Amino acid sequence: MANTTLDLDVYSSTQEPYWLASTKKPEYPTLEKDISVDVAIVGGGMVGITSAYILKNKGLKVAIIEGHRIAQGTTGHTTAKITSQHGLIYDKLITKFGEEKAKQYANANEAAIDFIANLVQEKNIDCDFSRRPAYVYTQRDEYVKKLEKEVEAASKLGLKASYEATVPLPFQVKGAIKFADQAQFHPLKYLYKLAKEIPGDGSYIFELSKVLDIEEGETCKLLTSHGHKVTASQVIIASHFPFYDGFGMYFTKIHVEKSYVLGVKIRDKFPEGMFITAEEPGRSLRSQRYKDSEIILVGGEHHKTGSEIQTNIHYENLAKFAQESFDVQEILYRWSTQDCTTVDGLPYIGHLTSKTPNLFVATGFAKWGMTNSTVAANILADLITQGESPFAPVYDPARINIMAAGPTLVSQNLDVAVKFVSGKISSAPQNLDIKRGEAQVIKVEGGKAGAYRDENDELFVVDITCTHLGCELVWNEAEKTWDCPCHGSRFNYKGENIEGPAFLNLKQIDEGPNKKDPNVF
Repeated sequence: MANTTLDLDVYSSTQEPYWLASTKKPEYPTLEKDISVDVAIVGGGMVGITSAYILKNKGLKVAIIEGHRIAQGTTGHTTAKITSQHGLIYDKLITKFGEEKAKQYANANEAAIDFIANLVQEKNIDCDFSRRPAYVYTQRDEYVKKLEKEVEAASKLGLKASYEATVPLPFQVKGAIKFADQAQFHPLKYLYKLAKEIPGDGSYIFELSKVLDIEEGETCKLLTSHGHKVTASQVIIASHFPFYDGFGMYFTKIHVEKSYVLGVKIRDKFPEGMFITAEEPGRSLRSQRYKDSEIILVGGEHHKTGSEIQTNIHYENLAKFAQESFDVQEILYRWSTQDCTTVDGLPYIGHLTSKTPNLFVATGFAKWGMTNSTVAANILADLITQGESPFAPVYDPARINIMAAGPTLVSQNLDVAVKFVSGKISSAPQNLDIKRGEAQVIKVEGGKAGAYRDENDELFVVDITCTHLGCELVWNEAEKTWDCPCHGSRFNYKGENIEGPAFLNLKQIDEGPNKKDPNVF
């Protein structure tokens, strides 16, 4: 799908986030026996590690149980902006929730910036932390009034927001919002430092240990893929999309979106600041220290997970934008990420349901996870140790007003239903004339399957029914994965689960080279 007008070679770049490529990754053991702790945390990303760090420092015994490797999921694929400026949000928050709750949201995210800054200083963490202004800019006249209203709303809430006629970028804009005293960092260098302090004295980090289910009660039991149990009086579900629903109906209240990032080298110095567009197509820009110079992270191109097959075009679009905006020397990295968005745009942080006093959840950060994850860790630590938090009401998962969220909720779940039904009844090609590096949906006895031929000419055929709730998976050409258009689960071409809420692998079909059922642990 290479575009002939593109002068840059997108596909020779490293298909891995800069954060992962530039960091020595620690390894923690797999759970090999039954254990008991005060707080079990499912998920070892920004929420899980920060929560565990805070709670251990409050004297509790904690265990992080991570199905893959810590900080290598959505946390390791971020653009790592630490900001309370989350697009054009504050005018909407005041209108929807009132000034008091909008102020809670603003104060919570400002407190999160300070929390990270203070920890970096206190622990002397070398993680490229630096204070930067954050800008939302527009190149369209119709957005100028929206920017002005947003500045008015943010200022009313006590945020350091100002309207700017220009931004220090090498192209013209119609106007911008500037938030002072925001920040950026290298998230893995920060989190790996915190993670080192968690194991010991009855606390643990376990990797490659999937939690399959929770037995609720005054004391909860977490059942893992290797047959071992974790017993805990409190449980935090920090698995990105909640792997355990507890009749909270989260699968009806969250949708998952993918977005894309390039790490590019430019010949000129990038201006100080972090930048994002107010309008579509979304474009995000920030610099990052790289060896003795810097790279620029160019992000954007979001779409609902599983809604597209030809995903390489998104990297090409970002490369075109970079080429048109800067004197680009080279594209060094490319990666994609995905994040959960709630029906009203605010994260769900708090009790999983009103009937689960010792089960907690944090999800739905809508691409603003560095601060909101830190907010979540602090709220959940307060709820567990004190029973309340000053920032909790605006994030309460039980807040959803079905009447207010109705159109979004109906639209979202109608789309899921369409994906479910269309996946089951649409036609599929029958021949297996598949070239190396390509995939097809094929007919097999009893339904449909996904076939992929790798570069070694081996054919992998898997049942493409998602092991979460049964939606039909869609091929993603850029990542060579089978993605769920309903709730965002993802599987590699061998059928191995790489992202939830599903946790079981796909069944392999006899036509593939490996006859073993991957769901047998």
